[in-house]
Amino acid sequence: MTLTRSRSRSHRRRLVLGAGALAVSLTVGSTAGWHTPDGRGSGSRSGTGVAAATKHDTEFNATFRHAFAEVRGVRMHYVTGGHGPALVLLHGWPQTWYGWREIMPALADHHTVYALDLPGLGDSKGSPASFDKKTLARYVHGLLRDRIGLDSFDLIAHDLGGGVGFQYVSQFPEQVDSYVHMDYPLPGRKLSAARYRTFSWHMAFNSQRAIPEKLVDNPSDVREYLTAFYPQVAYGGAAFGGTRTRSPFTAAEINEYVRTYSRPDVLRAGFELYRSLDDDERDNAAAVRADTPTLLLTATGSLAATRPTLTPMLSDITRAVEIPASGHWLAEENPAAVVREILSFTAGKGR
Repeated sequence: MTLTRSRSRSHRRRLVLGAGALAVSLTVGSTAGWHTPDGRGSGSRSGTGVAAATKHDTEFNATFRHAFAEVRGVRMHYVTGGHGPALVLLHGWPQTWYGWREIMPALADHHTVYALDLPGLGDSKGSPASFDKKTLARYVHGLLRDRIGLDSFDLIAHDLGGGVGFQYVSQFPEQVDSYVHMDYPLPGRKLSAARYRTFSWHMAFNSQRAIPEKLVDNPSDVREYLTAFYPQVAYGGAAFGGTRTRSPFTAAEINEYVRTYSRPDVLRAGFELYRSLDDDERDNAAAVRADTPTLLLTATGSLAATRPTLTPMLSDITRAVEIPASGHWLAEENPAAVVREILSFTAGKGR
C-alpha cells in the first residue's frame, strides 16, 4: 500500500491506495457553495470568512458546501458533501472541521460527509450552556437529528472531539451505526482528570482559569502558540520523546486555524474544553456503557495507554490500531492508513 501526502500547493493532491485497498483521489486547490437551513445569511464569499481555506479549491467545492443551523441559541457551522450513508466528523483542539480536509474527498466517495465545527468553535457562533462533553453532545444531537434530520450515521471523533463522540454514543446509541474514536484517552472510571492533565504541559496550561487568555491575547500570540504546539505532539515530537520542530501542517493550514482561534470567544472556548475535564470525568464515569461497534485509532506507541481508559465505557471495541509513523495528528500524518481503516470499518460496521 502506498499513499503520499504532497506538501506542495498544487491544484491536485493524489493519494493512491495500492493492491487490495480502495483507490482514492484527494484534490486540493473557489469559493464554496452556501446553504443556511435557518434561512440566515452565510457571510462573506470573498475568502475572508468560512470559505477562506478552500476558496481556490475548485474540486473540493464541487463536492462540499458550507452550511449553518441554529441549535439552542448557537449557530452551528458544518461542511457537507458526498453520497452514501451519512458519516459525521468531530474535531479536537486546536483544530476545526478543517482538520478533516485531507481525507474528506476520499470519504465522500462512499459517504455523505458532515464535518462539524463544535459549538463555540471554528465558525460556529455563540456559546453553549457548558463545554463539558455531555452538553456538547446534546448540541451536536440538536444539529444532526433535529435540524439536519439524520436518523442514523457513522461517527468519527478525534482528540477532545472524542469526548463528545463517546457521550453521543452513550446518550443516543440508536442513532450511531458505528463509532471511530481517534487518539483520545477518556477521563472517567480508569483515568482521572487530574492525571489526564499530567500527560502534557498544554493540558495543564489550557485548564487554568483566565491565565491562558491573558498570555495568548492577540493573533500574533495565537500563531506563535499553535505553530510551536503542532510539532510537539506530531510523530517524533517532544510528546513522544523526540526533538522534531517541523510542523506536520502547511502554512495555509496553520493560517486557517489562526483565523478562527484568533477570535476571543473561540480561543476561550478551546480552553474551556480543558477546564471542563473534571465534569467529563464525572459524566463519563456515570454514563451508560455503549455497545456501539467501535474502532480505536491511536498514534504510534499510544494504544496500550489509551485502550484501558475506553474499555469500561465502550464495550464493543472490535478493532484497535496504532496508525504507523503518526503522532497525534492521525488524519494529516498518515491519511492513507486512516482512510483505509475508516472505510473498511464503516463498510462492515465493525463486523
